[in-house]
Amino acid sequence: MTADQTIPAADRADEIEDWLGVMAPMLLAYFLRRVTPPDEAADLLAEALLVLWRRAEAIPAEDRAARMWAYGVARNVLRGHRRTSRRRSALTERLRAELASTEEVAHPADDRVLDLRSAIERLKPIDREIVRLVHWDGLSLVEAAEVVGMREGTVRSRYHRARSVLRGQLG
Repeated sequence: MTADQTIPAADRADEIEDWLGVMAPMLLAYFLRRVTPPDEAADLLAEALLVLWRRAEAIPAEDRAARMWAYGVARNVLRGHRRTSRRRSALTERLRAELASTEEVAHPADDRVLDLRSAIERLKPIDREIVRLVHWDGLSLVEAAEVVGMREGTVRSRYHRARSVLRGQLG
């Protein structure tokens, strides 16, 4: 980058955009060599380019320094991604362990539970969600109405109709 650093970044928008266009393939290659699955590289590139664009006033004027700065931003984006991935993996493992220890979730009590789940799956999606919110998540009909973004009266009638359908399916 050859522009004088005293020129405001807003006045250099075209120059910065051109520079990002040159840097993007290099940074994509950087990410592709470091992440699995490779489709994460595109997301990381987008995040890095966003940081570079937002911090355009900090881009060094000299080409080599600007390139090294961009790689430093990419490295920080990658470090943040890895940190987040580790946290997510740890949380996922804790949740798996917790779910596995819950007998009801891991092993349905009997065929009646399987029949009930199957019957619920045959309901219309919105009715299924209302029944689940009320019975599985312990919400009131008023709260379920708020969650699904419908009027309370509508949710109440859909819930009662769904219960009738379930009674009919389950005998």
